[in-house]
Amino acid sequence: MVRYKSKSLTKQAWQQELNDLVRGASGGFLFGIPLIYTMEVWWIGSYAEPPMMLGLLGVTYIAVFLLNRTDGFRQGTDDPPITTAVDSVEAIAIGIVCVTCVLILLQEITWQTPRHEVLGKIIFEGVPFAVGVALTRSLINPEQKESDSSSNSSDASKPSQLWQQTLTDIGATLVGAMVIAFSIAPTDEVTMLASAVTPPWLLLIIAASLLVSYSIVFAAGFTSEQKRKQHQGIFQRPLIETAVSYLFSLGMAALMLWFFHRLSVSDPWSLWLNQVLILGLPATIGGAAGRLAV
Repeated sequence: MVRYKSKSLTKQAWQQELNDLVRGASGGFLFGIPLIYTMEVWWIGSYAEPPMMLGLLGVTYIAVFLLNRTDGFRQGTDDPPITTAVDSVEAIAIGIVCVTCVLILLQEITWQTPRHEVLGKIIFEGVPFAVGVALTRSLINPEQKESDSSSNSSDASKPSQLWQQTLTDIGATLVGAMVIAFSIAPTDEVTMLASAVTPPWLLLIIAASLLVSYSIVFAAGFTSEQKRKQHQGIFQRPLIETAVSYLFSLGMAALMLWFFHRLSVSDPWSLWLNQVLILGLPATIGGAAGRLAV
């Protein structure tokens, strides 16, 4: 009996830890993804010297430590300083892992990239991700989640409500995607990244976009997560909503690239596909953030 209880507690602890990691990674993506598409940061990381990297890590650790005293990515509060110190190391580690995966997906880090350049890019790009992890708990409102879970959604199945909620979700997705894509589409980064990507990596970018979007809206425990699951719109199943929202985000990414004359109707479809999917990653994260707001 005791042994079974111990296993149950261990499983529950691992589940809570996994939830915390997903929540932290989602916060990192929400806060740090726009800086990923900034070539100046790539260049600074490429020639940064080790003392500069260590100094940046030290400053980042102090900032994350202070943020973790008030926010953080774990649900607990009033943690002792030693726990906050350990969580700050973990927050930086989460940011570094996330940014490394994205840089590999975008082919900014390859087997041919020198090691000091790899390290510099990861550290410089990892700063906003780590800060985003430390700010995660500020996105969570337990009272809102409780009121959402106890709200009465009996009228949500009416046809008028279904269409209204569906249009609200689509509008929120488009607005969120536009906010992020609008600042990235005019730059040269999308063109540079699209020229180096290959079809297998495009498939991985699609998978990563869907995974991050699903995690932010349905798995991270952010504000209104329960409300998201209670919506009764036409596409209101988590997997279907994630896929449909991704398509709308891609549409907004394509529109922004056309609006800023980065693409034209005379360009080959392969060029459209590459650039839209590259810009679709941050646009999808913006669309997910938009859906959290409604």
